[in-house]
Amino acid sequence: MSVLLFLVGVLLIALGVFVSVVLHEFGHFIPAKLFGARIPQFFFGAGRTLWSFRRGETEFGIKAIPLMGYVQIVGMIPPRPTDPAGTVPAATTSLLGRFVEDTRQVDLEQVKPGDEDRLFYRMPVWKRVVIMLGGPLVNLVVGTALILTAVMGFGIATPTTTVAAVSECVKTGPAAQNDGAGSCAPGDPKTPALAAGIKPGDRIVAFAGARVSGWNEAQQAIRAAAGTRSPVVVERDGKEVTLEVTPIRSARPAVDALGKPVTDAAGKPVYTDVGFIGVAPVQTIQPATLGQGLDMTGENIKAVANVVLHLPQRLYQVGRVALGLEERDPNGPMSVVGVGRIGGEITADHEIPWKSKIASVIMIVGSLNIALFVFNLIPLTPLDGGNIAAALWDGLRRLWAKIRGRHAPPPFDTAKLAPLSAAVFGVFALMSVLLIFVDLVHPVSLR
Repeated sequence: MSVLLFLVGVLLIALGVFVSVVLHEFGHFIPAKLFGARIPQFFFGAGRTLWSFRRGETEFGIKAIPLMGYVQIVGMIPPRPTDPAGTVPAATTSLLGRFVEDTRQVDLEQVKPGDEDRLFYRMPVWKRVVIMLGGPLVNLVVGTALILTAVMGFGIATPTTTVAAVSECVKTGPAAQNDGAGSCAPGDPKTPALAAGIKPGDRIVAFAGARVSGWNEAQQAIRAAAGTRSPVVVERDGKEVTLEVTPIRSARPAVDALGKPVTDAAGKPVYTDVGFIGVAPVQTIQPATLGQGLDMTGENIKAVANVVLHLPQRLYQVGRVALGLEERDPNGPMSVVGVGRIGGEITADHEIPWKSKIASVIMIVGSLNIALFVFNLIPLTPLDGGNIAAALWDGLRRLWAKIRGRHAPPPFDTAKLAPLSAAVFGVFALMSVLLIFVDLVHPVSLR
């Protein structure tokens, strides 16, 4: 039964990826059609065609390698620009030059008589930007909608001021876990909460003379009172009991004003010396507000952007993991294979309620859409961000020519970016293979 449930989770993630990629391509397809572009192909995958059908002038289908999707728009690359005399310069015979011209020729072979006014490079800059931006924006909308559905419709784990557990001893630095109970070593000091007589089931209602309404508020008050003997009022068996506690100064994972963990540039937890008493809160599932849901979407975008900005460092770490030189960072980059495995573990875990399983799968697919949004905005071809950057550069060149009273320059020769596109594609392919290998050999697990 667990194997079947695991496969269900993997298939749900795979279906989510398929739908997300197809919706991304429709984000390009719809505005391109509205603006009159001709689109010969709309495919999911790469390599040999497994199945296809034709609707109008477009062939839709699925290819053998499920790595990506694409919409082929006629006229992405302009013909070779002419010199001032109106003649076409001879093509360069260098290796890169031949590669550029071969790329141009492949694109121009799609142009048919009557396409003159339907070519992508002849469209106004704003139309090209809208077409290229359409895919990532669809993923942003879908990702945001799914995250909001998960956290507002199903709820999120929310800490309360009720004490779930009291730690027996104080552990510091990376050994410190979320203020919960753990095994103690000889010489570890007793926690202030245990010394003060706080018990599981107590509800903290006031600390240092101030009433607290939530766990984050109580946690901030405790952390700010390091070394100060403070009264703590707890509700126990329907009565308020006042105790005395002195938070010990300890290196704990830093949190922001909303109680969210703070991480460094490498995505690792940041530790700070704060007051600590050694209690863990009871967690309840509560529907999030719209503001909380949007905050979580924003945090998701920031997390993916952080991975992109530090991608070389992250890949170096993954390479060390592949060689067995370093432990896997659970917050590091992960391939679709790893994400699918996590989805399978969630659906196969009998301790997780079905409501939480559904919410988790929805959240994962939503996060994948956010990742598609951020990665496709990288200003490098063949990603959408590279084509957006090329269109904007074209617009700036035309504006500068207009300001100087000169004729508009020919369209920016995007064929010259073909070597860069090939290099970027190669890097992402190698990155994907490396991540898949690590996800198979050193997978991130829920436990």
